[in-house]
Amino acid sequence: MTGFELLTAADIPLMQGLAQRVTALRPDQISAGASYGELAWVWGQGCALYGATWPRRLWFSGPDLVAWGWAFLPRQVRRTDGPVTAVTGASLSYQVHPDHLELVDEVIDWYDQVAAGLERTASPTSAEEVALRRWAAHGYLPDQATLGDAGDWTQLNERDLTEVEQPALPAGFRFRTADEAGPEAAVRAHVDAWTGSTYSARSYSDVRRTAAYRGDLHLLVQAPDGTMASSTIMWLDQANRTVEFEPVGTHPDYRRRGLARALMLRGMRLARAVGATHATVVCLGAPAHPAARGLYHGLGFRELSRDAPLIKPATAG
Repeated sequence: MTGFELLTAADIPLMQGLAQRVTALRPDQISAGASYGELAWVWGQGCALYGATWPRRLWFSGPDLVAWGWAFLPRQVRRTDGPVTAVTGASLSYQVHPDHLELVDEVIDWYDQVAAGLERTASPTSAEEVALRRWAAHGYLPDQATLGDAGDWTQLNERDLTEVEQPALPAGFRFRTADEAGPEAAVRAHVDAWTGSTYSARSYSDVRRTAAYRGDLHLLVQAPDGTMASSTIMWLDQANRTVEFEPVGTHPDYRRRGLARALMLRGMRLARAVGATHATVVCLGAPAHPAARGLYHGLGFRELSRDAPLIKPATAG
């Protein structure tokens, strides 16, 4: 498959299959945006709005997908609170199987072609030593703005599920699932937690249509007044017996009450009941963004890997 074909819903399970195989071998080499759950979430919540700006290329060895690149090209982002932001550069999600690292150069060449003339960014992990050398050879440099103390680089955290404490909610609050609460409540919970999000009923419908989504593993906390005060989606990778939390969010009026902590404890216990032995969650890693990292570390998660954000100026060819 070549060039400028757009990403489709049918591509996501193939890409998730590669994520599962890489997770089994080198989970620290799962690139940013390339995990089993993240692929379904990013596709579902954005495909209706931005799918026309999402070219991709797939590389196969026999019947097996062994590498892919997914480019995010310039677009207009209209937030629910009004502002419209013009994204003028390009970014890339990608994954290459550790046994096929010779394809890293092909991925980079394809990206440089499809995003020619634009500022280009990519985020391999710091564990991808071969890939990092190849990106540097193609003129990509560390993105110092993203790597700064207030930057938005991310880290992947994990913990085992051997022992998970019983969750405790404040009086009057209760756990719900999206299956129980319904689509309107699930969407409202996300939009309330992420001010300005472009998430919508259509976005949630597309998320629900991904094969990896399970409404019984989409958890919410309902406040006494009926507000869905906190929510998370859990993505169960049965092949690796792991569950990924993505996204996790709490309504601003209900933060600092222990709701997200209780929600994730509830989620981990449910995940263990359906066969998971490990859990993962991503957060911002820079010092200026301690809140989520503190929550997850307080729940026993520890860093597994982190981004190594790269950038290539528009003038660099």
